[in-house]
Amino acid sequence: MTIELREGDRNAFFDAPFHAYSPADGYVSPLRSDIRRMLDPAANPLWRAGNPFRFWTAHRSDKPVGRIVAHVHRASNERHGTARAQFGFFDCADDPAAAAALLGAAERFARDTGQRELVGNFNLTAMQQCGVMTGGFGARGYTDMVVNPPHVPRLLDANGFTRFFPMRTFELDLAKARTQDFRKPLAGDGFRFAPVEKASFAARMEEARGVLNDGFADNPMFVPLTSHEFQFQAGEMMAILDPRLSSVLLHHDRPVGTIICIPDLNGFLSATRSRIGLTTPFHYLRYRLARRRAVVIFYSVVQDHHGRGLMGGMLARTVAALRGAGYRQLGITWIADANAASLRQMEKLGAKPLHQLHLFRKDVA
Repeated sequence: MTIELREGDRNAFFDAPFHAYSPADGYVSPLRSDIRRMLDPAANPLWRAGNPFRFWTAHRSDKPVGRIVAHVHRASNERHGTARAQFGFFDCADDPAAAAALLGAAERFARDTGQRELVGNFNLTAMQQCGVMTGGFGARGYTDMVVNPPHVPRLLDANGFTRFFPMRTFELDLAKARTQDFRKPLAGDGFRFAPVEKASFAARMEEARGVLNDGFADNPMFVPLTSHEFQFQAGEMMAILDPRLSSVLLHHDRPVGTIICIPDLNGFLSATRSRIGLTTPFHYLRYRLARRRAVVIFYSVVQDHHGRGLMGGMLARTVAALRGAGYRQLGITWIADANAASLRQMEKLGAKPLHQLHLFRKDVA
């Protein structure tokens, strides 16, 4: 049977990984409603801002066996002086014809929009899921981590893409975490932690956005998030919030640091196959009662407070809160291999590398 390439089928886009991968591959899908929301041009601020995008699914015997989305982030190209289209959500069976059809469609999109290279995975920006897993296969992932089987990077290699920008995810056994050498910010020095609670969620998250944008301003490929973009990505966190875990660090009432840590949802998502149904309340209750894993989505310190040990102190406070709440494992989403300071923090804390990831790129000019 030949491959059929379809465009714009959101149901098939959600279903594709369930046909492409086996449960042993460890892939866990975002909620179906979240996938549909991301692809909705009326809902996603990335598309409402005028950034072009298209998405496709590859079908064999009428089953979706692969998917991809391609888009141009104009603010990113302007900020970094690039002519780049980005691809994301490249999930595919070990099927060379399906991969070639999907990647070929994304390449044509890049050329048609006047770009010189195609880079991914970005699902859909660098502040969401990022990269293609190239090592650590079989290690159980956490919420917001990219997980794929080893044939996916091989398919990209075979289609002329090259690897760059290596990254790693980490896992910390909280019982063995070493926090004694991290100095906690002291109230006597004007510091205080403001928890991210439901009553103050909107205000705290806006403060977190400001700290993130300032602290990451010089990072490669980062684009400051608008309020609408950040709310679109972070608003869903309120439903799963554990207010003991996330906080904004204030210095004389100015936000200077933040750490956003949430319970790991992957067990719940796996049990429900990422769909809302009749059994969802049962699975959610069981997840709430038994949650022992959490994940740091991001952490940041404003630039004029770099080098003061604040990040280590924030991590130490979060570890203490996790232990007190009965959590046992902590995942840390990707850290670039070029980020020596953050890697030293992971080593000092006792965190172990979990997965290796890379971005992939191809010249399409």
